[in-house]
Amino acid sequence: MGLLDSVLGSVMNAQSQGERTEGALGALSGLVALAANNPQVVHAVMGMLADDGGHGGLGGLVAKFQQAGLGDVVASWLGTGANQPVTGDQVTQALGPDAVSQLGARMGLNPGEAASSLAQVLPGLVDHLTPQGQAPAGGLGNASDLMGMLGGLLQRA
Repeated sequence: MGLLDSVLGSVMNAQSQGERTEGALGALSGLVALAANNPQVVHAVMGMLADDGGHGGLGGLVAKFQQAGLGDVVASWLGTGANQPVTGDQVTQALGPDAVSQLGARMGLNPGEAASSLAQVLPGLVDHLTPQGQAPAGGLGNASDLMGMLGGLLQRA
């Protein structure tokens, strides 16, 4: 958990020094608050989005949301416009109840809480991991790459 601790430390340090929280930091404030209270959520989500995570990475997530009729929602997260919200029920519909239960177990949450947490985190996180408005052709990389990208975004904020 060393990199996550470092990222959170940078965020908390910037906030304690009164630095502006606009840009990526402002948009990720909900993620930071959630991560501070339950870092397992961020680790589970990063594992889900990572190419080596067993969930198909970002491409797999996009495909699952498209198959569930939520392609416009996930496209808004990838694009440069406003992110459309998603509900916990929609997350469960897209990922499937078994996957949400497994993620919940990793997060220490019941399936309903896990789905709600994912609904809060996914739009902003996917948006910030795809800053040019599209997913990289080769995927987002492994879990370590994703934590590094998140840390870089927060340090620039």
